[in-house]
Amino acid sequence: MTTWLVTGGAGFIGGNFVLEAVQRGIKVINLDALTYAGNRDTLAALDGDANHVFVHGEIGDRSLVDALLVAHRPDAVLNFAAESHVDRSIDGPAAFIRTNVVGTSVLLEAICDYWKGSCGASAETFRFLHVSTDEVYGSLADTGKFTEATPYAPNSPYSASKAASDHLVRAFHHTYGLPTLTTHCSNNYGPYQFPEKLIPLVIAKSLAGEPLPVYGDGQQVRDWLFVSDHCEAIRLVLAKGRVGETYNVGGGAEMQNIEVVHAICALLDQRRPRADGLPRASQITHVTDRPGHDRRYAIDASKLRDELGWVPRYTFAQGIAETLDWYLHNQAWVQRVLDGSYRLQRIGVSA
Repeated sequence: MTTWLVTGGAGFIGGNFVLEAVQRGIKVINLDALTYAGNRDTLAALDGDANHVFVHGEIGDRSLVDALLVAHRPDAVLNFAAESHVDRSIDGPAAFIRTNVVGTSVLLEAICDYWKGSCGASAETFRFLHVSTDEVYGSLADTGKFTEATPYAPNSPYSASKAASDHLVRAFHHTYGLPTLTTHCSNNYGPYQFPEKLIPLVIAKSLAGEPLPVYGDGQQVRDWLFVSDHCEAIRLVLAKGRVGETYNVGGGAEMQNIEVVHAICALLDQRRPRADGLPRASQITHVTDRPGHDRRYAIDASKLRDELGWVPRYTFAQGIAETLDWYLHNQAWVQRVLDGSYRLQRIGVSA
């Protein structure tokens, strides 16, 4: 049986990836530090499944990572582990440096030693895949798209920490020959996303009848990628990507933030109208823009398409409808995040 060590597999993208991998018959060793966005509730469907081994720990714990590599002898390691919210990085950058930079460095050293030594006969086919972000490229003007050759120009502590981790991955490939792959994704959305992000935040606040905060004029542009499409791209890069290469993954769905908010409001007006009959868009409130807010991101995913044949299956209209329906039908998951009980149970306190 194929075995993958997945780090950060209780987070949003990692959690979706793990659920799909186990469903496809992969054995997953899931290492997650369970920081605020790590949620075991996301993995509830895998309870009792012998092909999912959850381990609570950090990628910066060298002895733990070494033990997992030796015990389970994974065919690949996929690194989703990261502190990932820009606003939080502005308020407290140290945690982002600790996990995204130092943690990745420790993980790379452990994996490199495993690959050179105890990996054995599978060393030729072993891969390390590092999941990164388009935010390392900085901000775009009104035209153009990020390619794999776009120079790095990170503008937040979060994106700077991810850029540093990308450089470490590249260095370990070129210095030691470690068979690495790196992906840069655009803005993900879909089931199990932590409610501080734009789409689940708007859904939650809309249902609660609260103001819907929109930064500045709301005309910041993002390329939206449905999480299931992203997971498929990662599996494809892992299976067929050229060692040492990077691949951009984008949904081909550029939209202004305010357009996304209006789309959610319109769907909610259809599926869950307000009791007073007012449109959900009446809750929109423009707030002061955040510091260093990048104006536009857009991904050129032609390399991934031309080399590996990947194209997104979901349009934004399809993806946002499926996402909204998931949140409407999984309010128990959402409420446990909002009231903090998903964390309280983790430390042995009843909800």
